[in-house]
Amino acid sequence: MKFTVIGAGLAGVEAAWQIANRGYKVRLVEMKPLHFSPAHKSEMFCELVCSNSLKAERIESAAGLLKEEMSMLSSLTVPCAKAVRVPAGGALAVDRELFSSEITRRIKENSNIEVVNELARKIEPSDDEIVVVATGPLTYGSLNDEIQRLTGNSLSFYDAASPIVTADSVDMSVAFGASRYDRGGSDDYINCPFNKEQYESFIEELVNAEGAVLHDFDVYEGCMPIEKLAKRGKDAARFGPMKPVGLVDPRTGHRPWAAVQLRKENAKGTLLNLVGFQTNLKFPEQKRVFSMIPGLENAQFVRYGVMHRNSFINSPQVLNSDFSLRKNKNIFFAGQITGVEGYMESASSGILAGINAVRRAKGEESFVPEDVTMIGALCRYISDETVKNFQPMGANFGILPPIEPKIRDKRERYAALAKRAVESLSSSIGELE
Repeated sequence: MKFTVIGAGLAGVEAAWQIANRGYKVRLVEMKPLHFSPAHKSEMFCELVCSNSLKAERIESAAGLLKEEMSMLSSLTVPCAKAVRVPAGGALAVDRELFSSEITRRIKENSNIEVVNELARKIEPSDDEIVVVATGPLTYGSLNDEIQRLTGNSLSFYDAASPIVTADSVDMSVAFGASRYDRGGSDDYINCPFNKEQYESFIEELVNAEGAVLHDFDVYEGCMPIEKLAKRGKDAARFGPMKPVGLVDPRTGHRPWAAVQLRKENAKGTLLNLVGFQTNLKFPEQKRVFSMIPGLENAQFVRYGVMHRNSFINSPQVLNSDFSLRKNKNIFFAGQITGVEGYMESASSGILAGINAVRRAKGEESFVPEDVTMIGALCRYISDETVKNFQPMGANFGILPPIEPKIRDKRERYAALAKRAVESLSSSIGELE
């Protein structure tokens, strides 16, 4: 049986890794450097185009539990991320260039993986071939048309990325280093504090600034442009990415009225990301408005925020829980195109697609973890035919079956859900031997 994986993003490399490490040759087809999407610049694999954070790491969080399950299934991306991490409090954030470089190196050094640089245009596996489509939410024209032909339809949304500034251009006589509630190191985040008057002036300019796209669009709630969030109400941003809780301004000894947090973009800490400031504003407007942030009056912007169109298929109508296409079980889909939301969610779907591609070739039953696991719950969400208004979903404890009797304390409840998930996956991994 031949194996082909289309796309060397997070999902694609995980799928290829699973197939190769089960002793099979696999072709990993990647369009770069022949062709770049509007959001991609690097020739390396697994380019992170939005945040450099892979979210919380503690196992009692939904994101942390997902990464723990991925590690148990021999993930490629999780250990690579930990090897190139940058300080981010309780989150696992990475130096994005080192992350891509490390994954690219490991993939190219795997003797069972053949990297093929070409533009895939058709998805027509032969009788002795299995294809995993992991082309991402920015699939280009002809291949996007091919996917629509196979699936019957597709949905779309827009995604956003935050600006990046140089660390040495931040005024540290105003800004200060601290993690919320002292979780993590004192320099994990740089905080730009607002008083009430500064905040209200900033929000006034933000909501009236000129955007680059004039029509309305749908975005993931987690990637909501800051200006669109601010239009929901004067305090919307202050209860979102600008929340001041857990911070004390050393100049005043009190909690600021609001705060913008900056997170390291690279291991050297020379670049900083405006956390939660995905935006659709025109570049001159970003410079004007974001320079109103205390401490960023003279900030040097090395990348402005951008918007780009993403696509996903109506998975509940066309995919099985093992990520195979119902009309042709020799075709698997993986990644954000399936409607899983987030970097690690995409990568986890690639792990499952790769595992099940091999099991399909061997004539074995598909492996889908129980729904008490985060990965298993996501598998079932994207394949639930009763879902009529399908929207992307990220890891969250709300998609797991509740524990009975109910545990009232949230921390204890999340810890119990995580423990149950790990125990379930541990007992079922034996099926993969």
